[in-house]
Amino acid sequence: MTADVIVLGAGPAGVGAALHAARGGHEVVVVERSDRPGGIAGSFDLSGVFVDYGSHRLHPATDPSILAELRGLLGGDLQHRPRNGRILLDGRWIAFPLQAKDLVRRLPWTFTAAAARDAALAWTRSPHEDTFESAMLAGLGPTLCERFYFPYARKLWGLEPAEISAEQARRRVSAGTPARLLKRLLPGAKTGTYWYPRRGYGQISTALAQAAGEAGAAFRWETAAERVHLERGGSMGVELADGTILEGRRVWSTIPLTRLALILDPPPPPNVLEAARSLSFRAMLLVYLVLGCGRYTPHDTHYLPESFTPVTRFSEPKNYRDGDDPNGRTVLCFEIPCNKTDKIWQANDTELGTTAQRALTIAGLPGAPVEEVAVRRLPAVYPIYHRGFEHALNTLTGWARAQPDLLTFGRQGLFAHDNAHHALAMAWAATDALQPNGGFDHAAWDAACARFAEHVVED
Repeated sequence: MTADVIVLGAGPAGVGAALHAARGGHEVVVVERSDRPGGIAGSFDLSGVFVDYGSHRLHPATDPSILAELRGLLGGDLQHRPRNGRILLDGRWIAFPLQAKDLVRRLPWTFTAAAARDAALAWTRSPHEDTFESAMLAGLGPTLCERFYFPYARKLWGLEPAEISAEQARRRVSAGTPARLLKRLLPGAKTGTYWYPRRGYGQISTALAQAAGEAGAAFRWETAAERVHLERGGSMGVELADGTILEGRRVWSTIPLTRLALILDPPPPPNVLEAARSLSFRAMLLVYLVLGCGRYTPHDTHYLPESFTPVTRFSEPKNYRDGDDPNGRTVLCFEIPCNKTDKIWQANDTELGTTAQRALTIAGLPGAPVEEVAVRRLPAVYPIYHRGFEHALNTLTGWARAQPDLLTFGRQGLFAHDNAHHALAMAWAATDALQPNGGFDHAAWDAACARFAEHVVED
C-alpha cells in the first residue's frame, strides 16, 4: 500500500491531521494499534454507560475554527456544559473552578490569611533554582504550595518538587501567580464551562475519523508500527506487526516520541537514542466502579491532592453530559498515577477496587452498591519533566525535526503536557504546511512549533 502521508496513531492529533490531509486531496493511511480512534482521549461502553480514559473535556480556549468544525461534525451532540468539580482540602470540599464566595465560606480563616499574606509578598520572591519547587514557591508562596500543589505533584509525577523541572510549572499550572489566580476568581472568567459530547469524549475522535474516511483516508486498525524506514528507495516505509509494509512520501507520528526513536531504521545516532531512553512517561491506572444508583453526586470531578490515597481524582461521566445513560446505574472513574515498576501497577482488579472504595470512605463520602469493578492500564500518560530533562528532549526533537519527511506532533509525539484542543491545533498546523503538490512548508511548521511551546494546560 502506498500513500502520500502515513499517520501513526489515531488519537485526536492523528485523526485531525488525517481528515485535513485527505480533504486536501492527499492519499492518507492511518495506523492504530487499537480497534477504535481516540487513544487515551477515547471512550468505551461499560455496563451501558459511556466512560472515558480518565477525566476529559473540551475547553473554551479551543481555537474558534476548530470548535466550529467539531460543532459541524457533532451537531447537537456537542453540549456546552457548566463545570461542577470540587477539591478536598483539609477535610473540606472547595468548589473547582475556584469561586470567591465559596473560598471565603469554606476555607479556614487561618489558611485564607496565610495565602493572602503570601500573595501580598509575592513581589519579594524570585526563583533561586530552575525547579518546580522554586518556581511555584516564588509564584504562589508556601501556603498553597505545601497544602495543595506539592502533595499533588508527588502523586502525579512520583518525584519530589525539587526534583522536577520548572518547565513543569510553566506548562501545567495556568494560575501560577497571584494575579492569574485572582483573574480566575473575577466574574466573567472563562473557566466555568466546557464542551462535551453526548456519547463520551471519544465521540470527538470518532467523528473526525469517520469524516476522514469519507474524505478518502484509509485506516489500519489493531496493528502497530514495528519499524519506520527513513530511506526506502526515495520514500519512507512503515513495517507493521503483521509484516505488511506501507510506503509513503511522509510519515506523521503521534505515538510517544521516545518509542518512535527506538523503531527507526536506520537508527538515530547513539546520543539521540540515549536521550530517548532517558525520558519517560508516568503510567496511569484507571479503576471504574459501576454503581447501582442513578447518580453518586451532582459533581463531575473530585480532586484528592492529599497523601491519604494514591487516587488523584475521580470523575462521574454521567454528570458530564445529558446522555442516554441508564437511570439506575452510574460509574465512577478513579485515576491512580504510578510507574510500571510500582507494586500497585501489578495489583488485581479486586485490590484496586478496594483502594478506590477506601478513598471514598476516608474522604467522608457515602458507601455505594458496587456492581462491577473494571480496570484499564495506560502505560504512557504524563511526560515526566525531571530536572535537566530539557537537554535530552532538545537532542531528541532537534534530530527528529532535521528529518525532512518525518513529522512528530501531538501530546505524546512532542513529549508535551497538552490538552486535546492543543493536539488538534497541531494537526491543523501540520496540514496547513502540507502543500497541494506534496511539498512541505518547514518554515511555517517551525513557526507553529514555537507556538506549541507556549501551550499551558487548562485545568
